[in-house]
Amino acid sequence: MEKRAAENLDGLQYSAAGSGYDEVYGDQSQIQAHWQYLLDGLKTLGAQGIHERQLKAERILRDDGATYNSGSPTGTTWQLDPVPALISSEEWAGIEAGLQERAELLDLLLKDLYGPRELIRLGILPPELLYSHGGFLRACDGLSLPGEHQLVMHATDMVRDHQGRMQVIGDRTQAPSGSGYALENRTVMSRVLPSLFRDSHVHRLSLFFQSLRLKLNSLASAITDEQPRIVILTPGSYSETYFEHTYLANYLGFPLVQGSDLRVSKGYLWMKSLGGLERVDVVLRRVDDFYCDPVELKSDSRLGVPGLLEVVRAGRVIVANPMGSGFLENPALLRYLPQIANHFLGREPLLSSVKTYWCGDPQDLTYVIENIDKLVIKTCFRKPSEQSVFGSSLDQKGRLALIDKIRYEPLQFVAQEYIRPSTTPSWKDSQLLPRPSILRGFSVASNSSYNVMPGGLTRVGNVADSLNLSNLRGAISKDTWILASEPEKQVSLLETRPLQAPAHAPTQPRNAFPCRVVENLYWMGRYAVRAESALRLLRTVFVQLNSTYHMPKETRQVLLQTVTQVTTTYPGFTLSDATTTSQPEAELLAVVLDGKRSGSITANLNALLECSDQVREMLSADTQRVINDLRDELAGLADAFKQGLTAAPEEALDPLVTTLLALSGLWQESMVRGLGWRFIDMGLRVEKALQGLSLIRSSLVPVLPEYQQLQVLESILLSSEVLITFRRRDHSGSDMSQGLELLLHDSSNPRSVFYQVDQLRRHLDVLPSSVHGAGLAEEDRFMLEASSAIQLSSLDALVAADAKTMTRAALDQLLARLQYLLQETSNQISTKYFDQIKVHQQLVRTDWDEEL
Repeated sequence: MEKRAAENLDGLQYSAAGSGYDEVYGDQSQIQAHWQYLLDGLKTLGAQGIHERQLKAERILRDDGATYNSGSPTGTTWQLDPVPALISSEEWAGIEAGLQERAELLDLLLKDLYGPRELIRLGILPPELLYSHGGFLRACDGLSLPGEHQLVMHATDMVRDHQGRMQVIGDRTQAPSGSGYALENRTVMSRVLPSLFRDSHVHRLSLFFQSLRLKLNSLASAITDEQPRIVILTPGSYSETYFEHTYLANYLGFPLVQGSDLRVSKGYLWMKSLGGLERVDVVLRRVDDFYCDPVELKSDSRLGVPGLLEVVRAGRVIVANPMGSGFLENPALLRYLPQIANHFLGREPLLSSVKTYWCGDPQDLTYVIENIDKLVIKTCFRKPSEQSVFGSSLDQKGRLALIDKIRYEPLQFVAQEYIRPSTTPSWKDSQLLPRPSILRGFSVASNSSYNVMPGGLTRVGNVADSLNLSNLRGAISKDTWILASEPEKQVSLLETRPLQAPAHAPTQPRNAFPCRVVENLYWMGRYAVRAESALRLLRTVFVQLNSTYHMPKETRQVLLQTVTQVTTTYPGFTLSDATTTSQPEAELLAVVLDGKRSGSITANLNALLECSDQVREMLSADTQRVINDLRDELAGLADAFKQGLTAAPEEALDPLVTTLLALSGLWQESMVRGLGWRFIDMGLRVEKALQGLSLIRSSLVPVLPEYQQLQVLESILLSSEVLITFRRRDHSGSDMSQGLELLLHDSSNPRSVFYQVDQLRRHLDVLPSSVHGAGLAEEDRFMLEASSAIQLSSLDALVAADAKTMTRAALDQLLARLQYLLQETSNQISTKYFDQIKVHQQLVRTDWDEEL
């Protein structure tokens, strides 16, 4: 067997694997011309240069928050190979024509299946193939989008056979994913290999997204003469491709919504926003269609909108892709596609499909059972996380079990001949190695036909003999370069914004986003302050506990009880247990590390991160980087405390405090002063005030001997970052009065309670007036009372001790009232501005739901 290899001067070598088709060599022994420049460029970079660019790509992806989730909102960082996949313009012209034709064909098929069903009547498609499939939604029969095309977006998975011909192995029409990842790959590669990218004259992707934007606006114009409201519907942060949803929302400039952000009322679809209900005209859905309406489709769905299908049926909202299009993903259709193409087009498709057998056909079933070890078995109705089964990888027992399942439900299974994918260079273990590859191409409807993305999402196996090239199985993505003969004009979506609407047409509000987003921003601010306050207090307590100076028992007890009361990790140190107070290490570690304990540092930071995931599309790149830093620091927190509290434990908390300060600084210095920033800052102010009140009440209300009292006071001032200011001020009164003034009254101290109340009043004054109604709102009354109570209070009266109870009763009474007023203010904000989600559920489950 002839060895095909390309070797450079420093030992960088790429050898094709065996005699199969290779992207670099084709079926020859010489490098194909369009690969030569890239390989020469890699030769110039050398192994070390490629490795450095791989690390840079990983950093960019991590900073961008590019993840692929596998059942959790954090997910894993998106994997990108630093060596792109190349296709020449000449070859791509044929692939592009085939993808356009295939999209047109599937569009005609969709129209027929939910219309006259001529294919069934003429016997081209077996009726069992249609009516036994879970993706055929009877409730969607007769639905029609305005315009020529019903299928708006389409994705096709392709592999090369041993002769180098592209073969289709599957279609994605439900909510095709991958285009956003392809765009992110392109963004990263253009930064890590700028010269190679520029000089290779790569076709740009922006025209594809321009076409998508224009198509959605065109659909909206069919039902409204006003500025259209277009939203992207996502299942939420637990979706595998949630990053893509947020990325496309930012790139296209559309609000990202969840089912709970929308409601049906008076025959229309509305988005719940701060300014009230905003009518929605077009929904670009990333939710599978049978989850979209719990009233008519899947009754236990929490991802859709009750009544959505009725509004679609009335023509008052457009959903793309249309509900019901998921049936086109049925791999059994590939068996009948040549006949379908002959019926609609008068010829067979330009792009061939892999040989497919439907087990609902008796002859096909016999062939599949007899040759199962050579075939790839798939279900007709693909369920989440369900993977193809390769017969060759099963033992005898596994094959018999699979045959039994097929015989029991033959209509639900499909078999395809296995095509060994072509190999392409992949950077692995500091060398170029051949890896099997698969290409996903994307199409979007235009006024006349379909526009195909000039490129796509290439995935390669992690090992040489990878069978299933899916992201769930660890496949790595590649940027796909279509090489032009000359540079293309660079196009940005900024050039394609719709012209300014006529004077009579109101424009889309700039600050209109769902109430859910505002609520998560508000709680981001609150959780950030909770975590920071707890971290600062614990740092101070750690320093005091490990101090060389003797700490009196009274001081120790008050500080430890303050930890429990400020973090609300009850019962903690509030129990009269001498052992817990004398040996506090276990409890303090739990306050830091126990993520299941409400109020702990880990629990608050996890809540902050979850809120940030819910509003990822609202966060800037710098903010996302800081969030990622916070996640990394939190992940390493347990290791930092492996030695317990014996070795400067406060230093283990410093990176978290620094990261939270960076986050707060970005919010204050980089966010536009819109409603998003305002609600983050309101959350910060409410929580800072509550934390300050709790800190003062738990530590300064108890009366201690003078020395112990000063120790506690200075510890609290140190935690609040005003100890230096306290020491430098002229002490005309008692230390307690001066310290309490700094913490409670001082309007120049950005951490005082009065400062927070004053800022809250300013925020409440500028919130949407339509929400307040006439007169003084309840929250305004609460804040007016709080501000007045603080200003009218006398420091001398507040610090006066009650000899009977050994507490400062007046101070305790004031602080308790202020806590109540702030909590009620927060409740009023929540009631007025945040979405009160109502859960809709059918009372009776149906057999249809069980099938889904």
